[in-house]
Amino acid sequence: MQKPTQLHPGDAVAIVSLSSGVLGEDFAAHELTRGQQRLRELGLIPIIMPNACRGVAYLNAHPEARATDLKQAFLDEHIHGIICAIGGEDTFRLAPYLFNDPDFITAVQQHPKLFTGFSDTTVDHLMLRRLGLVTYYGPNLLNDLAELGPDLLPYTRQTWAHYLANPQTTAITSSPVWYEERTDFSVVALDTPRVQHPETRGYEVLRGTGHVQGRLLGGCIDSLNSLLTDTRYPEEPIINRNYHIMPSLSEWRDKILFLETSEECPTPAAYQTMLQNLKCAGILSEVRAIITGKPQNERYYTDYCRALLTVTQDLDLPIMTNLNFGHAYPRTALPYELLATVDLDAQTLTIDEPYFRTTD
Repeated sequence: MQKPTQLHPGDAVAIVSLSSGVLGEDFAAHELTRGQQRLRELGLIPIIMPNACRGVAYLNAHPEARATDLKQAFLDEHIHGIICAIGGEDTFRLAPYLFNDPDFITAVQQHPKLFTGFSDTTVDHLMLRRLGLVTYYGPNLLNDLAELGPDLLPYTRQTWAHYLANPQTTAITSSPVWYEERTDFSVVALDTPRVQHPETRGYEVLRGTGHVQGRLLGGCIDSLNSLLTDTRYPEEPIINRNYHIMPSLSEWRDKILFLETSEECPTPAAYQTMLQNLKCAGILSEVRAIITGKPQNERYYTDYCRALLTVTQDLDLPIMTNLNFGHAYPRTALPYELLATVDLDAQTLTIDEPYFRTTD
């Protein structure tokens, strides 16, 4: 796996809309402005790719336009990072335009760049992983940089700062607070703080003791499940099989599986079914441990924990929950395929190697 280099002040970063085209809608204009402003405050230069703001209807009808933006971002030598605007539900439709394009494949492999996003972006991460690139399951533009409050959330700022640093190891610590999702994203909500709560649980161990080391692999369970079986988009499992997006069982072997749930907050029964689908696919039998993100607004937290224990009971998998990645606020960035250690006794997660390659 190739690591990109870290970002540096003055670097240009591309904004891409690979799933939903909401970034281009008039009602999101104030969020786009704020996200660009925050990037500049971090010392970065935002570059909106040509199709990123063409709106929901256009990008829904033209997945090839989304794919073109991603390809151009990798080809442009002046761009050093790629930031997804937001998630969505159909980024799998980019696969034929990307994997059937040898120039795109060459661009990714010859010009590795930081790539960050979450949710439906899970599928993009897996596609780029297939091409050998380390990517980061972390913040995006609209959910994080465009935070409507007067400042970036402190934990969010820490996460973004890590993209401009490269320590030898990284402790993924629990945020002292968590935040509710907003219900108002309009201009009226600008500079209003989020509702926040003290973090009373921290990381919770559901099963296991000692240390577990392995490479990180996973994403949004809704997205992973859709690659296996999807009634909304029945072509998604077909595209998955044709382009081998989901890692093979041998590739899941000895991994630390990270999972989180979408903003749709699947019912406990639906969550248990998705876990069971991963188990039936053989994935849960291969991994060394599971870590899960806090559900958005902590909805169904206890029920999800119960489902995890039920589905994995016969596998005796170590499980640690309530980490700050995925759809709940705030969020960290987890690097795909980097070596990590889960300390189940101390209830900690540490990335055991640098996130980025060194340039010396």
